[in-house]
Amino acid sequence: MIVLLFVVHVVIAIALVGVVLLQKSEGGALGMGGGGMSGFMTGRSTANLLTRTTAVLAALFFLTSIFLVMLSNAGRAPRSMVDEAPPGPVAPLAPSPAAPQVPITPTTPLLPAQPSPPLAR
Repeated sequence: MIVLLFVVHVVIAIALVGVVLLQKSEGGALGMGGGGMSGFMTGRSTANLLTRTTAVLAALFFLTSIFLVMLSNAGRAPRSMVDEAPPGPVAPLAPSPAAPQVPITPTTPLLPAQPSPPLAR
């Protein structure tokens, strides 16, 4: 069932892309004249048909998307990371052996003092 719905979803997506590409550009931003369909239908009926077709295909695309999500999540139980126990015993992190064990006080510098590099001329 999910495979069939996915195939229908892809066909709707391809048809939606095709119908959107058939529509005439309003602003002419792409530089295309849009006069190639003059013999197909009149301007008003073409716009009306393509607009309705786009709306129907968009609605079908959203519906198939929602049904695909519902079908893919149908067999799964809701999970929460808070309710799950860790997979095994958790050991506390050991301190790194390379880290110096110097207590930090308010007067202890955080970075060791290093001489500044000479300026390049």
